[in-house]
Amino acid sequence: MPNTLMPNDPDRFRLWREVQDMRVRTTLGGIFYLIAWLLCWIFSSAPKQLLLPGSLFSLGFAILLVLRLRHRLPTEHDLDGLLRWRWQHWALLLLNSMLWGLATGCTLLLTPLHDSQLIAALSTIAFSTAAIFNFPMQRLPAACAVLLIYLPALVIMLPQASKNAGVLTTLVFFMLYLMLALKRNHKEYHAGVDLQHQLLEQREQLDLLSRTDSLTQLGNRLQFNNLFELQVAQAQRQGSPLALLLLDIDHFKQINDQHGHMAGDQCLCQFADVMRQVFRRQSDILLRLGGEEFGVLMPGIDLEHARQLGEQFRLLLDEHGLEAQAQPLRLTTSLGLGVFDSARDASADAFFSRVDDALYQAKHQGRNRLCLA
Repeated sequence: MPNTLMPNDPDRFRLWREVQDMRVRTTLGGIFYLIAWLLCWIFSSAPKQLLLPGSLFSLGFAILLVLRLRHRLPTEHDLDGLLRWRWQHWALLLLNSMLWGLATGCTLLLTPLHDSQLIAALSTIAFSTAAIFNFPMQRLPAACAVLLIYLPALVIMLPQASKNAGVLTTLVFFMLYLMLALKRNHKEYHAGVDLQHQLLEQREQLDLLSRTDSLTQLGNRLQFNNLFELQVAQAQRQGSPLALLLLDIDHFKQINDQHGHMAGDQCLCQFADVMRQVFRRQSDILLRLGGEEFGVLMPGIDLEHARQLGEQFRLLLDEHGLEAQAQPLRLTTSLGLGVFDSARDASADAFFSRVDDALYQAKHQGRNRLCLA
């Protein structure tokens, strides 16, 4: 599943991972319960005499199989929905365990099924082991599943404990082993989930860092390259406007030469802060394209509205300037602005070139101005 669909909150992620694993691991279990019972019934000494119990157990296992397969995960990641799904599915698993426990009991009670006791015993061991190793997410329900699988057989054999001493002792020791294994698997499972969450968080942080300019904390050229064609394609597909504003700080090299690169870095950071003040829509994408060149992608905005915002930014910068090393510094910017036009822009590159030409036109016309593409 894509990362965008994964919950970010650690507790919710653990719960989401748990229900995902339960859904995957439950796929095969239900059908093996049904197959195991059918084998017990078919290989009994008189299958026809067991038509009623055989049919009832078969129907029960078939219904639980369908319910387990059709129990769909919630589409939302809300806590209540995930919790509800988890406990509903545990109820189905426990019903399956209980039904198998009763089926095993029948192999001990019904004479025609005595020939199938070995099949039932092997299946019981397999199902209880699978419960411990496939569903260690919650210790108490998993332990209850094992008890439900074994309990009917143990209760039936207890009155003849002296006769069944070896079998009873073996079952008890095996159950103790399963409980110890459950404790270990429970810890290992949740440790693995926590590790996965940490790795996903680290990957997201690294991905964010790779797309963020470290100085201004705006998007960098890599992010622009990743987003620009997608934004253009979306605007073309939906027929919605997409404005691109390119900004270049005028005579920035003189600032570095006269005041030093540290002052230049301060100017770049303050320039980005002023951009955040003006371009405040949630959909606006603010970028540092490199050096003293910046850009703003504005989806869903027409040319006039985008021009007003660009002029607002230019005038704000022209009137108030910036501050470098605690000293006021006059700073201006040249801007090129355009809106994607499918009739004129054959591609995203063509659109960018058109706006870039407008930026250079603003610089050649004396700077500190906005030119439309």
